[in-house]
Amino acid sequence: MQLNQVIIAHKAGDSLSKSWAEKCARQLESRNCRVLMGPSGPQDNPYPVFLASSTQPIDMALVLGGDGTALSAARNLAADRIPILAVNVGGNLGFLTESFEIFKDSEQVFDRLASDFYAIQRRMMLQAQVFEGNSSNLDPVSDRFLALNEICVKPASADRMITSILEMEIDGEVVDQYQGDGLIIATPTGSTAYTVAANGPIVHDGMQAITVTPICPMSLSSRPIVLPAGSVVSIWPLADYELNTKLWTDSVLGTSIWPGQRVDIRMAEYRAKFIILRENYSYYQTLREKLQWAGARIRYSNNHRDN
Repeated sequence: MQLNQVIIAHKAGDSLSKSWAEKCARQLESRNCRVLMGPSGPQDNPYPVFLASSTQPIDMALVLGGDGTALSAARNLAADRIPILAVNVGGNLGFLTESFEIFKDSEQVFDRLASDFYAIQRRMMLQAQVFEGNSSNLDPVSDRFLALNEICVKPASADRMITSILEMEIDGEVVDQYQGDGLIIATPTGSTAYTVAANGPIVHDGMQAITVTPICPMSLSSRPIVLPAGSVVSIWPLADYELNTKLWTDSVLGTSIWPGQRVDIRMAEYRAKFIILRENYSYYQTLREKLQWAGARIRYSNNHRDN
């Protein structure tokens, strides 16, 4: 990998993340690399300015923070196919990030990148757009929204908890109506995020699939389902007289959805590219560590494993 121009995004409001970003910027600049650096957070999105001001290809984005910081980078950089090195500096769970222990010798990490001693993991994303009327109308009335974890359709109100009524179509066929707190449409990456908290399925991140998980449905028959990646999920808000239904992307507010409108959700044409430094990366080890799987209450030895 060439390191001629690099983005460094640090978690907004986190002093540790910022100090490491400044340290890495100095190290890269000493290698004659141009650095674009800024904070990333709910109120800070540096990527449009970085992309607009760049006069040469961006080789990599170094993202220092937690999963939220990595998700923001993926949404903004996937379309430009910029690889992301996400490092858990000031983050919490860290499903999407490399550990700080691997990164703390950052000079060695930059040597590895320059020598192509790393792997690239491509993760499926979702895209959503809002349309007026039925599926024959293909002229969107909203921007395109990207998500690495999930697209969520649920209401929001400042003064009360609202029950939503949503109708879902899959590839133009009505599947069900859901009454509850909303619907989560997730990628395999997102199956271990909001979806798993809503009792949805865990799907290996090497697969291409879409999961639909109801949030606190008022019917025991409303169950999560797993769909082929080529499916188009359309959601209609019903009986929303106060216009509270919202579209959320990776837990970030996207736009409002009014009765008479539908949101179409499908696999995005772009994939997020994450740089992997770990030489022994294991999806199952990540599940065990991050979800703290304890196994059976009594541990049994498996004496047959090495026979």
